[in-house]
Amino acid sequence: MARTKGDHDARRREVSEAVWRVLDAHGFGGLTLRAVAAELGATTGLLTHYFATKRDLVAYALDLLEQRTLDRPRETAPDESAALRVALLGVLPLTAEAATSNRIWVSSWDPALADAGLSRDHARRYARSRDRLRDLVAAGQRRGDLAAGDPADIAAGAQAFVLGLVVQSLFEPAAFPARRQVALVDGYLRSLSPMPR
Repeated sequence: MARTKGDHDARRREVSEAVWRVLDAHGFGGLTLRAVAAELGATTGLLTHYFATKRDLVAYALDLLEQRTLDRPRETAPDESAALRVALLGVLPLTAEAATSNRIWVSSWDPALADAGLSRDHARRYARSRDRLRDLVAAGQRRGDLAAGDPADIAAGAQAFVLGLVVQSLFEPAAFPARRQVALVDGYLRSLSPMPR
């Protein structure tokens, strides 16, 4: 009997969940066709219908991670003046789920840096994030909440700040609990406020 599109979509979802479980347990260093097949209880031959090479598997895993990150529940900004704060806090490992996603993101940097195509894909992801932050910065400047300056440069600085905080929080969770991460973001944002006259 021929497989239906529904069968294919269901199997792809199963593969996606297996990829995610392998990433959660072993990071990108442990992501192999064999590990995903074992997680599925299938053969590597079955996986080659979805991924011809390990690079294809890694590229797919990065797309999956990006989608899961975007789909993760996040606090909504009560008003426009809080939007930049909410965006920065949404990156941080403030919950167990966010810590898992961030740990996997950080582990993805190694394969991405070793492959020009994956590196370009990562650069595009981070550029899109900077663009969103730039728009929030520009809106904050128009409202008078943020000091003058090039919104793109301020967004790049904000992204660098929050990614650096992610790394510190992952390596030293006891030193950077959620409340301290939030306090550091709030202090950073105060430094971007216009100087009082």
